[in-house]
Amino acid sequence: QVQWVESGGGLVQAGGSLRLSCAASVGTFSVAVMGWFRQAPGKEREFVAAFAWSPYYADSVKGRFTISRDNAKNTVYLQMNGLKPEDTGVYYCAGKRHYSGNYFASSNYDYWGQGTQVTVSS
Repeated sequence: QVQWVESGGGLVQAGGSLRLSCAASVGTFSVAVMGWFRQAPGKEREFVAAFAWSPYYADSVKGRFTISRDNAKNTVYLQMNGLKPEDTGVYYCAGKRHYSGNYFASSNYDYWGQGTQVTVSS
């Protein structure tokens, strides 16, 4: 069974930075797309970023967040700079077995981490 474990969340002031990591227990060569989603209280889970052949970002984080992956370490990262209070939420890493299909819909992903809390204070 594939297990994905996130780390790196925490409390930070607005304008600060955090780096999230997600390590998978299976080789990520078998995972076509790796992504990050987030969910704020009372809101639906939303797309943040994904990495297939190249990175994709939600408009709300473009220019502030950077996604990267290291297949040798079975890990995907999310570097978050210029954090804003509206970035607060539980962040989930996700994996998609195939390149086909929409990268932005959570329902298209096959693997999920347990989530890590990110809180940005104003």
